[in-house]
Amino acid sequence: MSLPRPAPDRTAVVTGASSGIGAAIARQLASRGHGVTLVARRADKLDELADEIRAGGVRAEVLAADLSDRTARAELLGRITDLGLIPDILINNAGLSTLGPVAESDPDAEMHMIEVDVVAVADLCTRFLPGMVERRRGALLNVASTAAFQPLPGQAGYGACKAFVLSYTQSLTGELRGTGVTATALCPGPVQTGFGEAAGFAKDDAEKALPSIMWVSAETVAKTAVDDMTKGRMVSIPGPANRIGSIFAQITPRTLLVPMLTRIHPGLKNGASS
Repeated sequence: MSLPRPAPDRTAVVTGASSGIGAAIARQLASRGHGVTLVARRADKLDELADEIRAGGVRAEVLAADLSDRTARAELLGRITDLGLIPDILINNAGLSTLGPVAESDPDAEMHMIEVDVVAVADLCTRFLPGMVERRRGALLNVASTAAFQPLPGQAGYGACKAFVLSYTQSLTGELRGTGVTATALCPGPVQTGFGEAAGFAKDDAEKALPSIMWVSAETVAKTAVDDMTKGRMVSIPGPANRIGSIFAQITPRTLLVPMLTRIHPGLKNGASS
């Protein structure tokens, strides 16, 4: 099993490509010769990355799209094909998190998170996969998290969103068997990308809650993800500590795990809320 071969009229669509893991995956794909279509809300944040990739002799397109907007999602595939490009690879990376107890949360922020982290993933899969299956080639990467393997008090909605992404992608691997299309769930642990700060974490609190051995760079996450897509793996977990931690989270009784996680989660300290 391998990724579809690069070609001038083929592209890898990367959502949330303006920074962090998305930008690193786009660079990793481009380094292997894949043209990329970079998607995020603001095109100006993507232009610098696109210029960098083009300087390496690889095609890069920039498409501004707010993936919380259902109309914008519905138009995305057509915008790509109108450029004369065939989307052979889809990276559903765009995502966000809220922080704090649900009882103190902002309902609009919670629903916005679910729209981007869950509904947008399923929406884009239903739109892009039929063409891949028809062409009998393609690769899908849905970005979940090691949070998918456990409850996450303090980020209850985020953990549940990522559990959906993991389960959904695992089911897709069964449905896609024999089609020439693969599906991989990427489950990174903590990554220094600014994601936590955007959610409301203090950097020091996040680093205290999670051992340094679990932190992995965005570049390592991206390389692991693309390597595992190439191998057709169903689940990709960057870093040995995170792989061990995911096993521990799955086998530990919830009666023990939930109180432990509640005690250490920064989102439940000092009255933090979403």
